[in-house]
Amino acid sequence: MTTENSASTESSWSSVPGRFLRREFLPVLTNLRLAIALLLLIALFSVSGTVIEQGQSPAFYQANYPEHPALFGFLTWKVIQVVGLDHVYRTWWFLALLILFGTSLSACTFTRQLPALKAARRWKYYEEPRQFQKLALSAELETGSINSLKEILQKRRYKVFQEKDGILYARKGIVGRIGPIVVHVGIVAILLGGIWGAMTGFVAQEMITSGDTFQVKNIIDAGPWANAQHLKDWSVKVNRFWIDYTPTGGIDQFYSDMSVLNNQGQEVDHKKIFVNQPLRYRGVTFYQTDWGIAAVRIQFNNSPVFQLPMASLDTKGRGRIWGSWIPTKPDLSAGVSLIAKDLQGMVLIYDSTGKLVDTVRKGMSTQVNGVTLKIIDVIGSTGLQIKSDPGIPLVYSGFAVLMLGTVMSYFSHSQIWALQKGDKFYVGGKTNRAQVAFEREVLEILEQLTFQPEGDAVLNAELGVRS
Repeated sequence: MTTENSASTESSWSSVPGRFLRREFLPVLTNLRLAIALLLLIALFSVSGTVIEQGQSPAFYQANYPEHPALFGFLTWKVIQVVGLDHVYRTWWFLALLILFGTSLSACTFTRQLPALKAARRWKYYEEPRQFQKLALSAELETGSINSLKEILQKRRYKVFQEKDGILYARKGIVGRIGPIVVHVGIVAILLGGIWGAMTGFVAQEMITSGDTFQVKNIIDAGPWANAQHLKDWSVKVNRFWIDYTPTGGIDQFYSDMSVLNNQGQEVDHKKIFVNQPLRYRGVTFYQTDWGIAAVRIQFNNSPVFQLPMASLDTKGRGRIWGSWIPTKPDLSAGVSLIAKDLQGMVLIYDSTGKLVDTVRKGMSTQVNGVTLKIIDVIGSTGLQIKSDPGIPLVYSGFAVLMLGTVMSYFSHSQIWALQKGDKFYVGGKTNRAQVAFEREVLEILEQLTFQPEGDAVLNAELGVRS
């Protein structure tokens, strides 16, 4: 007896967590207001991740979000870095919001949507006239038959069930009950794809001189599970970088002709990329985002061609220019500065005092400090943003499922019951949406059953509509 009581007590205690989850936690988790609040928070922080630049250096945030004056009175670089607003989509609290929202949707699907679908598929015949009084729409007719009603409903794409004479049940639009479930599945798939991408993806930036070959190494932001080992099996060559200019001298578009090479140097992929037309290879996407001037190729008199690097100069926000200093004497005691602002080939030459000596286009020569200086070419560099997001296929699939579920949800689930008892014929029905359209459909069905010339006047007198 003692053993039985002990076992009963242990069983009672072990069921406490289950009862707590069912009675206390689950109702809160599936609450619509909680889901809406989570969705609004996710949207709010997603907007902050769009407005606030992501993955920049601490110096960038210190320069753009100073403490005095603070943006909106509170947003400073310290707040951004402490809270994690510089990498919103990878913070633990944002991922926790996604997981909680996905869990809420999943719980709602299993506790509400699936039982609702099961109830919609489970039906029973109405065998008593009083049962029709419970329906939102019902009518009592002097004429009509089950067989004629069955034929009418089948033409209107109802699925008709009839196991006994004088009794009928029909329904259509069961897909409308499945739609909300499909919507939830799509949203959960999007959340899972976002979480997986945040945990396993990475972002890199490279500035590559035209003609150079590189491997992706400058990773500026990566998830904790990101694996960059597959980047070592191949490299990318920028065959050529160039810019198309408008007649007024503005930039129309900039391009990079790129080849993907294997470890043996063989080309395995090739594409000309520009803005909104990236190169994709093995889950890594290369976007054209920036440009620069990397070097200038020059020649002194009949000397070999030299390629000298050019550096970006600080203009205090008054435009972008690049410069380089070139010695004109072997002992480096004299030289000139070359300045370029674009890739159209025009180079400004200044002496050591800062005086403009000449303006030369590529392919042309000029005399400086007793030597002939020829500008062979101005070489550009392409700025690439490189991303890997393994969750993208799941996110896109989730959006496709979400759109499908949304369309399915627009279908009305309509049900019609009929009973022929004595000289009376009872018809009733209900729907979960589009009530007015369903009423019109039922009126048309009853009109076909009665074949009376006065039509709607008689039917409206006999048809009972309940809210």
